[in-house]
Amino acid sequence: MVTPTSWPCPLPAGGTFHEYALAFDRDRAHRLLIAPALLDEGNKLRRFTVELMRRLDLEGVDSFLPDYPGSNESLQALSIQDPTDWIDAMRAAAVHFGATHALGLRGGCLFTPDTLPCLHYAPLKAASILRQLLRARMLASRENGAEETREGLAAQAEANGIVLAGYSLGADFYHHFEPMIPSEQAEIITQEALGGPGLWLRAEPGEDASQSAALARLITASLAP
Repeated sequence: MVTPTSWPCPLPAGGTFHEYALAFDRDRAHRLLIAPALLDEGNKLRRFTVELMRRLDLEGVDSFLPDYPGSNESLQALSIQDPTDWIDAMRAAAVHFGATHALGLRGGCLFTPDTLPCLHYAPLKAASILRQLLRARMLASRENGAEETREGLAAQAEANGIVLAGYSLGADFYHHFEPMIPSEQAEIITQEALGGPGLWLRAEPGEDASQSAALARLITASLAP
């Protein structure tokens, strides 16, 4: 059974702040930390991710899904976060939960701990994430009778931060996030290996039991000795 839990997330100024996580923990040999998809995709893939964890539990794999500071159930403000805060958070969560491996989902692949063997599901660069979010903002502005350009929005984001898809990103976050790319050392699992289109392409959050099951099988096979 999935269990809500918490873990001590480091704060930039020192000390810790307890963040939320979901866990399937039976103290088994394989313990998988999941770095969730980011922002709007994180919302769309949440049900898919929890179903994946249930499937992994049936396959004998413990799994842990921590929140990034400022996201989901976190009480911290997203607008004050920096990508290094999220990197430190995932490292701390891995240590706290005794993770043996890590899985990144989409943009979460940018934050899988480099101290663990990693699998990356449909990874993408940070620039691609921002490009999609900027495009969505420009389309929404156009529907409201305003014209915005990608260059103008990027300049605004670098100077003062920006709100994209309802998420308030600080200037530091935008500046340091944009050049990030996934590690080349991770084992990649493509969307084609699951069958069907990615759930992040849907307009609303959804799930697909067959895709969750396929991803769980691929992960379990990779973890097998």
